[in-house]
Amino acid sequence: MRFRHPDGSTVHLSYCTNVHPAETLDGVRAQLRDHCEPVRRRLGRDRLGIGLWLARDAARALINDPAELRGLRAELDSRGLEVVTLNGFPYEGFGADEVKYRVYRPDWTEPDRLAHTTDLARLLAALLPDDVTEGTISTLPLAWRTPYATDPGAARTARTALTSLAQRLDALAELTGKSIRIGLEPEPGCTVETTADAIAPLTDVGHERIGICVDTCHLATSFEDPGTALDALTAAGIPVVKSQLSAALHAEHPHLPEVRTALAAFAEPRFLHQTRTRTAAGLRGTDDLDEAVAGGALPDSTPWRAHFHVPLHAPPAPPLTSTLPVLRTTLARLVGGPVPLTRHLEVETYTWQALPAELRPRTRTQLADGIAAELTLARDLLVDLGLKELP
Repeated sequence: MRFRHPDGSTVHLSYCTNVHPAETLDGVRAQLRDHCEPVRRRLGRDRLGIGLWLARDAARALINDPAELRGLRAELDSRGLEVVTLNGFPYEGFGADEVKYRVYRPDWTEPDRLAHTTDLARLLAALLPDDVTEGTISTLPLAWRTPYATDPGAARTARTALTSLAQRLDALAELTGKSIRIGLEPEPGCTVETTADAIAPLTDVGHERIGICVDTCHLATSFEDPGTALDALTAAGIPVVKSQLSAALHAEHPHLPEVRTALAAFAEPRFLHQTRTRTAAGLRGTDDLDEAVAGGALPDSTPWRAHFHVPLHAPPAPPLTSTLPVLRTTLARLVGGPVPLTRHLEVETYTWQALPAELRPRTRTQLADGIAAELTLARDLLVDLGLKELP
């Protein structure tokens, strides 16, 4: 979906396909047929943006066979779909029964991460619509905090890899006329947990094609104030490459037994749900929700937030809620001003099938309805901020 900002530029809204597990090229094509096109039709739009997730095997198949890449581009066109952004965070296995810490490997100290991200940049340059010259890719925020924090050479290795990537992106732009930018995506528990943590390493790299991806669930989980965060990035000259529109799980009174019971329903075995609370002594947290719910690991006199991407349009029932207000505030700062801070927005609720059983979609139709409802909410927010939806 495209929108005209009051400054005349185009803002793109998409939804991320990592909600549909697929590791192979055939699986990606099935996503387009079974999920993405039906969502577009529900929205009544001739064109829908998708934030494509290409696992390692699918990406390599496209890199190794130009005919397959041309075929994918043609299929996107025929189904009324367009790609201006990729999710390059998960490498493989995102549809596994247990993902947890595996999603952080390989990290930016490992050659496979640089190789895969380079492949994604080449692919995105070929998949961009003819009238679009800029693409974006989100990637993991350097590494999970351990063992990175205790390795004296890790920061240097990651910086070297990102510098090499920037040089490759410059060469790609020279060759294709397409500018691909990469955004580190701060996430709780990682080396770069907050937007503030991103400033130093991105300043060290010091390249306009390497910036930040602001995920509003992660921002909220770490209790970051959107205005403060974005002002600091602007002051440091760090570009907001893209933003993922998502909402975290919020518990206002975690000391109450009924609140613990409600939270426990969201503690599931597939993904990590890092949980945080803000105290007078600073931010406290656990790596997963079940650790917090079990008791003793976190103070419970202040609100808790958990890294669980809940559907934007359907916050959980009381006594829980979502951090949709943080998303609204962040979006207003990102695109509500005279000039947008980013032009690529991506709804990323990948946890539909990890929701408590009674909330999960049971059919493709129900899932498509839910994704369409999320995009409708995001569209309405953009229109309310003065953007005009384009055909």
